[in-house]
Amino acid sequence: MRLVTFTHKGHTRIGALVDEFVVDLSVAAPELPAEMVAFLEAGIEAMVIAKDAIAAGTGRIPFTDVRLKSPILRPPKIINIGLNYAKHAAEAGIEIPEVPLVFNKQSLCVTGPYDPVYKPPESEQLDYEGELAFVIGKRCRRVPKNQAQKVIAGYTIMNDVSVRDWQLVPKIMPHTMGKSWDTHGPLGPCIVTADELPNPHHLDIKTWVNGELRQDSNTNDLLFNCFWIVEHLSTAFTLEAGDVISTGTPSGVIAGMKDKVWLKSGDVMKVEIEKIGYIENRIIDEPKDTVLY
Repeated sequence: MRLVTFTHKGHTRIGALVDEFVVDLSVAAPELPAEMVAFLEAGIEAMVIAKDAIAAGTGRIPFTDVRLKSPILRPPKIINIGLNYAKHAAEAGIEIPEVPLVFNKQSLCVTGPYDPVYKPPESEQLDYEGELAFVIGKRCRRVPKNQAQKVIAGYTIMNDVSVRDWQLVPKIMPHTMGKSWDTHGPLGPCIVTADELPNPHHLDIKTWVNGELRQDSNTNDLLFNCFWIVEHLSTAFTLEAGDVISTGTPSGVIAGMKDKVWLKSGDVMKVEIEKIGYIENRIIDEPKDTVLY
């Protein structure tokens, strides 16, 4: 299945992409939860009901009539892996880590697959990072890597948008402040369930800016693959349904370029991963109405 969260006629709920349609699961299977984390927590039984409902052909809405949201509106946790491609570590001038470099993004950074991304007035060093992400499907701890597939609900795309002059200045380190600005976690367009993508480690991954190809790699270059990451993280803490784990970016980010031209208002970032789809987000100046106090 290709699970989505979408808005139609002012109401947000979950569904599935099928050809040029979204199957509205609130119609096709009204007994299911209408929110993605609750759906994942309902387990295998909910997945089976959803598959049967999709096959029945009811509740279909033309794709052009809906607005896709982030598949998970507010993940319980967002955990990112840094320097997980050898060439990216090289362009950063950092030795390949012996264990994954782990950091968090705040949950409110998440935005939709086609929504705008804000350029903050405090920074002139805005960068992109196209990444394969996976979603945890059940509460788990101490999962060995050879069992990790059983706890992964599916796979999606994240753009780990980074404010480099907040991320890398020593007095502001660690990564969190440079990685967690509102809208700096575009996610989607869907969650491709693990049964339909049994090998996430051989997928082309590409990022364009204004139509120019910037990142061009394959997930077979991951230093620490998805299953190894599950084992590593779950050794220390419990993973929960709806947690998003983003596996790191390949080389080609602006920070690694000799002549750095940072993202500016009007630029369009597109991240595409084979068998999942693409997300595309335009940079805009942070609106003044985001101020809240």
